[in-house]
Amino acid sequence: MAKQIGGEHYKLPIQPVDFIVRNNIPFREGNAIKYIVRHKGKNGAEDLLKAIHYLEMILEDEYNISVEG
Repeated sequence: MAKQIGGEHYKLPIQPVDFIVRNNIPFREGNAIKYIVRHKGKNGAEDLLKAIHYLEMILEDEYNISVEG
């Protein structure tokens, strides 16, 4: 289990990084999970926008779906 250093935004039974690594989740999907999990305790809407950005990259690269902003 990863040691938490600083911050109150990851007070969870399992750290997002542990979940991501244990499940072999790819980088972009992992970042989306990280930002979704922490948004209320850290950067609010900014973190949700970051998660959306990673999800849009996945849609474009994996499914050839262009998301226009």
